[in-house]
Amino acid sequence: MSLGRNPIAWPIAWAVAAIVLAAVPFVHRDPYHLHILILILIWSFAYTSWSMMGRFGLTSLGHGGFMGVGAYVTALLWNHLGLTPWLGIPIALVCAAILALIVGYPCFRFRITGHYFALVTLALSGIVLQVITATRDWTGGSLGYTPEATKGSQLLAMQSGDKVVWYLGALVVWAFGLVVWTWVDRSMARSAMDAISEDEDAAAAAGVNVTAEKLKITVLSALMTALAGAVYCQYQMFISPDTVSGIGISLQMVFAAVVGGLYVALGPTVGAIITILLAEMLRIGFGTKAVGWDNLIYGALLVAFIIFLPKGILGSILDRLKLRRAPAPTRPAAEPARARSASAASPP
Repeated sequence: MSLGRNPIAWPIAWAVAAIVLAAVPFVHRDPYHLHILILILIWSFAYTSWSMMGRFGLTSLGHGGFMGVGAYVTALLWNHLGLTPWLGIPIALVCAAILALIVGYPCFRFRITGHYFALVTLALSGIVLQVITATRDWTGGSLGYTPEATKGSQLLAMQSGDKVVWYLGALVVWAFGLVVWTWVDRSMARSAMDAISEDEDAAAAAGVNVTAEKLKITVLSALMTALAGAVYCQYQMFISPDTVSGIGISLQMVFAAVVGGLYVALGPTVGAIITILLAEMLRIGFGTKAVGWDNLIYGALLVAFIIFLPKGILGSILDRLKLRRAPAPTRPAAEPARARSASAASPP
């Protein structure tokens, strides 16, 4: 019996997948491979956060700004005030939410959509990058910033040198992103946002509060992206404007979500696998000679996928599987009868 026709099969399949993924670091302990898996999980969560808006036609090029806020606010509060990341991360999320409201409300209130909305968010990403660079006495500027290593409890400082701990933590964060994505997909918010993306005037006439619905999804996406930045900062113990903020990071999110599959929960994860492995192959194969090549490749592939494979890799695969499972069209039963009657009535 197929998974689609058996309501019990899907929970069992997810449970088995969760057990297998959780067992990975205990079966395969290679530090480098675990490091790559951790990066894939963290960036998958970041890309999923972007897809929360992108799937409804809200093309944001400013999510690098939200990620930078999450990373830098958490690190600054720890270094300068000694505030544990367990409290610093919620404060960083509040800052990201306020920033999303400041940018989103005027855009949605005055119907700034499409390319114009993308340009506004692009400016946001650039502004955050410039602020981080300009305040180098506090943030380290373009040289980067390192959270201070704890001299006390690693749990309180949210720091650990154990790859297994970070893998399991990143796995939980990644799963949380999938749960939120699925919750939105099955909620009334999806119907409202689908209506808005098709025709804002018709959605408003039907009783949908267009501005409020757009703000909800924007703030939720910003919160998740800021959380991804904070988790990345705590894991890497080093951040810089180029690694967690700026236009390059925003474009990377767009590329990964579109290439993997914007309308599929696991699509951003597929995109993360591609981006992380591509970056690693370029780093290992060409070293410093390949700096910036990944963004060039992302841009070229993004254009190609938008033209030839708009539903992404995973979305296209699922569509083909649905077509194969669809029953073959059959001729109506009345048609042969009509044909026989017509042949009988016709002269020899």
